[in-house]
Amino acid sequence: MKTRCGLMAFSFLLCCGWIMGSAVAQPDPRENFDRWDRNQDGQLDREELPPGVCGNFGRLDANRDGHFSRDEHSEFVRRFLMRARDARPNPRRPPDEVIALRDIPYADTEHPRQRLDLYLPKEPQSESLPLVVFIHGGAWRSGDKAGGAGRMIPFVGSGECAGASIGYRLSGDATWPAQIHDCKAAIRWLRGNAAKHGIDPERFAVIGSSAGGHLVAMLGTSGDVAALEGSLGEFVAESSRVTCVVDEFGPANLLTMGDVPSSIEHNAADSPESRMLGGAVQEHKDRAREASPQTHITADDAPFLILHGTEDPLVPYDQSVQFDRALRAAGVESLLVKIEGGGHGGFKSPVIENRVKAFLDRHLFGKTVEIPTEPITGGARRNQR
Repeated sequence: MKTRCGLMAFSFLLCCGWIMGSAVAQPDPRENFDRWDRNQDGQLDREELPPGVCGNFGRLDANRDGHFSRDEHSEFVRRFLMRARDARPNPRRPPDEVIALRDIPYADTEHPRQRLDLYLPKEPQSESLPLVVFIHGGAWRSGDKAGGAGRMIPFVGSGECAGASIGYRLSGDATWPAQIHDCKAAIRWLRGNAAKHGIDPERFAVIGSSAGGHLVAMLGTSGDVAALEGSLGEFVAESSRVTCVVDEFGPANLLTMGDVPSSIEHNAADSPESRMLGGAVQEHKDRAREASPQTHITADDAPFLILHGTEDPLVPYDQSVQFDRALRAAGVESLLVKIEGGGHGGFKSPVIENRVKAFLDRHLFGKTVEIPTEPITGGARRNQR
């Protein structure tokens, strides 16, 4: 009976346009009420309701007067959404085995984006843990460090490592090189406070997707580029180098993104890349070149694992092909994992996380493991940068 009632309630919310989590803007439920109220008397009879809602009429008619009023409609939606909210996992409430230290300022400023979240195991397996750092995507104009919790907590919960998620100024706040200055300042802060938090300063892995993939790739290739360090924070003497990089479908050469078919006109003045640079890509070639990880490759760069879908409509797959080729030509260890048929993230195959784990096992934990190299088949569920 409970299942049937739940389905009827679900049907009601679907008809009202209130099912949560949809990527599509939904109609205001008050508009549906007015549309259903054919005689415009401010209340709904059973006969006026759509079939998906009619079966739930007994629960909707709270005062049992045989009608469904506008107030009853609003109250039902409010209660349903509160129950749905309370039933969802709270991403800001870590599991018992993880300590979350959030919104730590790393740049000695008041800017809300220049903050990081640090995740520590309550029962660390060693006195000096490696650190896995996540940098979010969002086309450099959206996204938030809070999204890194889901990626970091599984690592940290094992007790084998610590985790961090970095926020950075978006293109609406500041243009290049603000983004990499922020990321490097955060890495320096983490290294400067490593002993305090039981972290090994010599073992930092970085993971990022899309625009975050671009920024972790920059960290992996520009550790020796003084001009990109910036002077933020109190730990300017610390290194911003990282041990290894997991680059998930990040742009690598901004000047060539428009050379292959894409759903974005990358050279347009309003493209994500142009907004981040502060002007159209091809009109600011020096800045675009400086903001391209591929520009800064040297033989002593960190090892790379690159994941990219072959059908990515936003960041062309060719970006990772050319980047991987350039890394290997310079003598840098790089493995490009082709996601056959994959779009821009949201990959369905669980094999992908196994590849990431194997890569970290080798380069962060020093384990002797083989990293499979064959392509992975897995489509995409979302297309967000």
